Amino acid sequence: MTWALPAIAAVLLLFAAISGRVAGTPITGPIVFTVGGVVLGGTVFGLVEVESTAETVKLLAEITLALVLFSDAARVDPTELRAEIALPARLLGIGLPLTILAGFGAGLLVLDDLTWPEALLLAVILAPTDAALGQVVVTLREVPARVRQGLNVESGLNDGICVPLFLVALALAQSEAGAIGHGAAAQLVAEQIGYGVVAGVGTGAIAAAVLVTAERHHTIERAWAQIVPVTAAALAYTVAVPVGGSGFIAAFVGGLTFGAIARRYAPRAAPDGLLEEAGDLFSAVTFIVFGAVLLGTALDHLSWTVFGYAVLSLTVVRMIPVALSLIGTHARAPTIAFLGWFGPRGLATIVFVILVLQENRELPHQDSLLTTAVVTVGLSVLAHGLSAAPLARRYADWFQRNPRVENRPAPDAAN
Repeated sequence: MTWALPAIAAVLLLFAAISGRVAGTPITGPIVFTVGGVVLGGTVFGLVEVESTAETVKLLAEITLALVLFSDAARVDPTELRAEIALPARLLGIGLPLTILAGFGAGLLVLDDLTWPEALLLAVILAPTDAALGQVVVTLREVPARVRQGLNVESGLNDGICVPLFLVALALAQSEAGAIGHGAAAQLVAEQIGYGVVAGVGTGAIAAAVLVTAERHHTIERAWAQIVPVTAAALAYTVAVPVGGSGFIAAFVGGLTFGAIARRYAPRAAPDGLLEEAGDLFSAVTFIVFGAVLLGTALDHLSWTVFGYAVLSLTVVRMIPVALSLIGTHARAPTIAFLGWFGPRGLATIVFVILVLQENRELPHQDSLLTTAVVTVGLSVLAHGLSAAPLARRYADWFQRNPRVENRPAPDAAN
């Protein structure tokens, strides 16, 4: 640990120095951070030598996901969402369940050593997407707005949706392995979801009330107005955990509550800026730690079956459900392929992996399950990062020449 923090800081400073030059190119932040982590980790220089089960790794993962969940939820504007609800509703309501089902089936077929609850857990772990791995896809203005917004909303909301599914799948896997009883598993999940929702609503409303009141009475400075949502995210998480709730559910629900109230009653102080920047910073550190602590070790245990499942997860398991979810929208093949391909796996999957590692009750085939998840994220960081800029521009050029269907204002258009 002596040189871990200086090494991580060096990677952050290096990327900061070139961030403007590489923006919009195939060299993305997650690629630099992950590769930097692998180089700094125990398999190469050994500067970042931290056990994957270390409390610091868990704390980093929890802080990062809590901030990202709160930030994503707080930015959801119901008015704007209703205007463009068709595509994200299809991706989340049809595509996400089908993706989990397809991942479950692929796990049983390809990774035949996994039990069915473990295959289901792996499918849920790999279900959420992370738009940050191909940021240009959702920021390039030449890409149709509905496609950009659809992928962005899907990425922002599916993390929060997958948290309770992850808790259920993990409890099922532990119950099947005899680590906990069926009744205890059901009670645990119910408490985590229930207390998490209550804590999120309560803390989000309290923090928003403080911000709104201070804004109306002109007693808060702009800088401190940006600190309030960061504090609210921490408050939601830390209130939920001691009472047995899920801090991640609390952060997501708290963000929805906080954002809805602040946007309506104090629009000038609505959450932005510092909250998002804090999430970006912690995400960068998490990818460095992911490369150093998880990916380097996983590559040592890489097999053809693990690699094969990773490829299936990023292609067939994602792309066919997306295509099925778009039936009836009249979307053409390039749009369907573009939406299907850009479902990168990143931060949420990394945090889910760390949470499984932190459990004292090991699953029978935990090493195989987690190695597969880690390799899939590593492959996604590379494949989606390298392909995002060229494919986004190629798709944008095609759209400019063929705007007929994708530019229609119909509510069910596929973008």
